[in-house]
Amino acid sequence: MSEQRTCRRTGALSLPLLAWGAVTLYALRYRSRLLTWGATQEEVDTDYPGDELMPDADGTSTMATTLPAPPEEVWSWLVQMGGDRAGWYSWDFLDHFGEPSADRIVPEWQPLEEGQLLSATQDGRSWFTVSRLEPHRTLVLRSDLDLASGRSFAPSSGRLPSARLDGIWSFHLRPEPFGECRLVVRTRGRGRPRWLVAPFDLLLGEPAHFVMQTRQFHNLRTRLDAHSVKRAEPPVSGGTQGSTGRDGGSAG
Repeated sequence: MSEQRTCRRTGALSLPLLAWGAVTLYALRYRSRLLTWGATQEEVDTDYPGDELMPDADGTSTMATTLPAPPEEVWSWLVQMGGDRAGWYSWDFLDHFGEPSADRIVPEWQPLEEGQLLSATQDGRSWFTVSRLEPHRTLVLRSDLDLASGRSFAPSSGRLPSARLDGIWSFHLRPEPFGECRLVVRTRGRGRPRWLVAPFDLLLGEPAHFVMQTRQFHNLRTRLDAHSVKRAEPPVSGGTQGSTGRDGGSAG
């Protein structure tokens, strides 16, 4: 009987110890890799427009990728992002209500200006604010979320909620020598109360951002590749189509 109790106690203790060990291993060995995925040390150390909006950030990340198009072309995809616009080009079932993000440039979504709100949820309760905008170079989105209500708020509106998450999500395009560009994505965030938000950031927020951001990189690259192929395809002349119809009997 005493041996069974000892085994139960040992098992009860081992699970928290294993969990603590896994968290410690992640924090010490893998966390920094996730937060700087794809970025060079120079890109990590660089100050970007929008950083000044969150000077006392509790956490930051800098992730980057090379995209097969010049900044002007990539900008057309970035500028139309939004929950009620083109989506976010990430895992749509998580951040776009299950609706596919746009796979083309939509002219009516191209205009964007500072101060504009981009919906983040289907009910419009939360949003990103366009805080910095330099065409073909910099787009900075800011989010301020009241954790109690799940609603966004304007920091200038008055008293700040006691439980909140504030952050920026910024996109920076830099040309590369052979017609490509680097897309550097910087996040900076802070949360209150810190004792509540810090464990959430470490265990869920940061890994979730890694998963969503790398997916966005992948989907942007896929879209750019697809449009590059379309541009490279030779136009089909009317004469060629007509002869196909007569000789092959398959027109129509």
